[in-house]
Amino acid sequence: MPAKNGQQYIDRLKKAKNHVYVNGERVDDVTEHPAFKGVVQSMAKLYDRQYEKPDKMLYRSPTTGDLVGKTFMVPTTIDELIQRREAIDEWLSISHGFMGRSPDYLNADVMVMGPAADFFAEGGEPLYAENARKYAEYARENDISLTHTLIHPQVNRAKAVSEQKDPNVALHVVEKNDEGVIVSGIRLLATQGAITDEILVFPSTVKKAGHKDDSYSLAFAIPNNTPGLKLISREPFVISDNDFDYPLTNRFEEGDCIVYFDNVLVPWERIFILEDSTLCNRYFSDTNAVVHMSHQVVAKDIAKTEFILGTALLLMEAIGIDGFQHVKDKGAEIKMILEAMKSHLYRAEHNAAIDKWGVMTPDFEALDAARNWFPRIYPRMAEILRILGASGLTGIPTYADFASDEIGEILERAMQGKNIDGFERVQLFRLIWDMTMSAFGTRQTHYEYYFFGDPVRMGMAYFDKIDREQYKKIVQDFLDSLKVKKPSVLNVK
Repeated sequence: MPAKNGQQYIDRLKKAKNHVYVNGERVDDVTEHPAFKGVVQSMAKLYDRQYEKPDKMLYRSPTTGDLVGKTFMVPTTIDELIQRREAIDEWLSISHGFMGRSPDYLNADVMVMGPAADFFAEGGEPLYAENARKYAEYARENDISLTHTLIHPQVNRAKAVSEQKDPNVALHVVEKNDEGVIVSGIRLLATQGAITDEILVFPSTVKKAGHKDDSYSLAFAIPNNTPGLKLISREPFVISDNDFDYPLTNRFEEGDCIVYFDNVLVPWERIFILEDSTLCNRYFSDTNAVVHMSHQVVAKDIAKTEFILGTALLLMEAIGIDGFQHVKDKGAEIKMILEAMKSHLYRAEHNAAIDKWGVMTPDFEALDAARNWFPRIYPRMAEILRILGASGLTGIPTYADFASDEIGEILERAMQGKNIDGFERVQLFRLIWDMTMSAFGTRQTHYEYYFFGDPVRMGMAYFDKIDREQYKKIVQDFLDSLKVKKPSVLNVK
């Protein structure tokens, strides 16, 4: 079947009746539930965009000839790589980077599973390679929306999973039979778990205990309505359907889920890695999944930074602070972040090369620098918006206040800005508040900080990959060129 549109996305969710829980209660229809209705509509807009701009968003399936999503396309040239990113940009023009797990993120992972399928057979089971190849095609041809999970519950981080006081808390293999593998346990943190078709259980990249971790080392994909699978959403941030009060929360609150597997059957044809910690640790790097996912993330980060810069500029003009030296400096700071991120993306794309799987793959050095830097700099951009807004962000009225016969007119006069009326100024300030200070906004800052994991550990890994000798040699060659002789007095044995 061809790529889906927004209504087909909604209809599929309605039919699936995923096992979703919010505030202790089972959700009958996520498409209508207040916690998810807004983000479901936003997701539907993403899928509608595929048919609004088919030249940008769709291409002919290599197997069926149907029009399918270009975010699934395997690029073989730099031009195709850029085309794929431009399709991502179309979705980002709707979400502005505030949906961290929009479908294009995991589509990048699924995309590489096809050409890199042979990797999954390196543990000795050819079936898993065929499974990966078929799943990549299945997801593309059916435009499957995906959530994912790879984190074990944080019970005692000083010990390996197998050494926990209750080692069965983490997702693990229970038994194998003719139909497949029975798994049980818990995984975190499935963003968009409530509003997607299927879940990818990824291998973790931080397994350190070797074969002791094998029973916890899994990679598979199953529908979100699989019997025994429960998605337990955290407390939702949506508390009003008023877009004036919560312009971002109401549209892009994705939800994050604890995933409980209660003796869930995973069919053999959905297994990609089974009880192999070595393959799990190699998966992201050896298939270059991490590179293509980072490519999407850096595009997302650019869109988000553009939105933040635009917001800052509107704020400066609204209250007449755009002429102050320290204000200009802060605006310049955001602009420099934006241009640095764009430069990373440009280098990554134009230095791309064909990898061993035949996929045109971006230059990871550029992407790796960007994905390490952005989590560290995003909190600063949020801080700049808060500083510029100052006390204006602490006393912002609601839509209901402006609609009041008694106080609406008072607020219209009291809250006016340099070039906008009171209602317009508060609308802008509520956007900034929702971006940086609301539950949604603070979650965005926290989420970006830990997007790929602990930034300190990521930094350590990044440092360890540096080819140190080439940089040390530059300096050592310079010192040697000075031909400075050690004073004779120092040549004492």
